[in-house]
Amino acid sequence: MLLSGIFPPITTPFYPDGSIYWKKLEHNVERYSKTPIAGIVVQGSTGEAIMLSDQERRDVLKGAREAAAPNKVLVAGTGIESAVETLKLCEYAAHLGYDAAMVRTPHYYKMAMTPTAMLTFYRTVADRSPLPLIIYNFPQATGYDIPVEVVVELANHPNILSIKESAGNLDKVKKIYEGTRSVKRLVTVTEQFEAVTARMLHEAKQAVVVGELVPVGALGGTAKPSSAAVETVGSLRTRQKEVGFQVMVGAAHQLLESLDIGASGAILAFACAAPTACFEIYTAWKERARDIAREKQDRIVVPVKKLVGELSISGVKYAMDLNGYYGGNPRLPLLPLTGEQKAEVEKLMANIKN
Repeated sequence: MLLSGIFPPITTPFYPDGSIYWKKLEHNVERYSKTPIAGIVVQGSTGEAIMLSDQERRDVLKGAREAAAPNKVLVAGTGIESAVETLKLCEYAAHLGYDAAMVRTPHYYKMAMTPTAMLTFYRTVADRSPLPLIIYNFPQATGYDIPVEVVVELANHPNILSIKESAGNLDKVKKIYEGTRSVKRLVTVTEQFEAVTARMLHEAKQAVVVGELVPVGALGGTAKPSSAAVETVGSLRTRQKEVGFQVMVGAAHQLLESLDIGASGAILAFACAAPTACFEIYTAWKERARDIAREKQDRIVVPVKKLVGELSISGVKYAMDLNGYYGGNPRLPLLPLTGEQKAEVEKLMANIKN
């Protein structure tokens, strides 16, 4: 699976009583689907996954899947403390048609999280998961920071394709990229070199008309053509693209610098409120419009540090309210913003509309 571009890790909307506001979840996902983001992460940290019951997590995954456009890569947050429960959620996400599973580092028993334990955990999940894995490192929340050496070793597993590195440490991002450069894989992309999702393939296969010649490998997903070859599944024409171990980052205020040192894209809480503002940095960088990329990056640095770094999920949700998405309040023990904090967010977001 190609993981490049911008991914918002969507929030979970709640009614004032704390129950999930399903219509607003659908509204948000449908609106994100109309933006130029590459995909959507469901049930990550910004989604307050840790605050939800097992059934609520499953229902949110299902609701977001049903509302998302087929061309948006869908990533399911499936990390639970145990390998057994993590695998159950990976299997459910695969059943729904997700494209990848993002698995946060186990962390509750920190003293026991040795390199050997972490290697064994991820290899066990990767060996059995029907979805490819994204390692999720978020030490600000977990108190555990996965070592570069462990990531480099895990990158060689054929079913571990990426990391979301959210420590905000550019030197670490660079070391991971450099340490995994030998990893090379083929992923399926469109003729325009954009990601091909499981739902796109499913729809294309359903659209195959009687008498149309379709390569057997394309229907079965088993063919391994050269990167130059084009295959047809129904109306969908695909090719193979070589990628490395794909390093995603989680710090929007360092997006441009992260791309410069090897990141393929980003999963950004700030993109929940301002997906286009984040995409503009990525696309300007990709098109080598350096001055524009720098200008776009500088524009969001202060808002990101305040909203995401200080006000956290409550700040992101209120910024979403200002930009036409539904944010609402978080679940307790997270508190909504005060009037003074809301006024500050309004000022910071005044020129960042999406």
